[in-house]
Amino acid sequence: QVQLVESGGGLVQAGGSLRLSCTASGRTFSNYAMGWFRQAPGKEREFVAAVAWSGASPYYSDSVKGRFTISRDNAENTVYLQMNTLKPEDTAVYYCGAYRTFAQSMAIINGNAYDYWGQGTQVTVSS
Repeated sequence: QVQLVESGGGLVQAGGSLRLSCTASGRTFSNYAMGWFRQAPGKEREFVAAVAWSGASPYYSDSVKGRFTISRDNAENTVYLQMNTLKPEDTAVYYCGAYRTFAQSMAIINGNAYDYWGQGTQVTVSS
């Protein structure tokens, strides 16, 4: 089992920044690709960003590319999502997920492949 705990969400004005963190416990963190996904009210969960076990091969959705940065610290068992130039349409519950794979391909953007999920953290961007 892997336990994931997200933090860093909150209320921010459009144009502002937030940094989400997701800390893992329970298994070897570096065996997992890590991803961030989000779900807005009335919408399905969507992919935001993912990074391979090594920290290489970050992938981003088109809607956040150039504004968000995913990174990980395997020594701290933590993955981060730095979100800049936030927009009201970024408002959602953000979830981190762990996918046990050494793949560094776009397979890591498939949320259905993920093994574990955190409880989510709310991000609200006001206009």
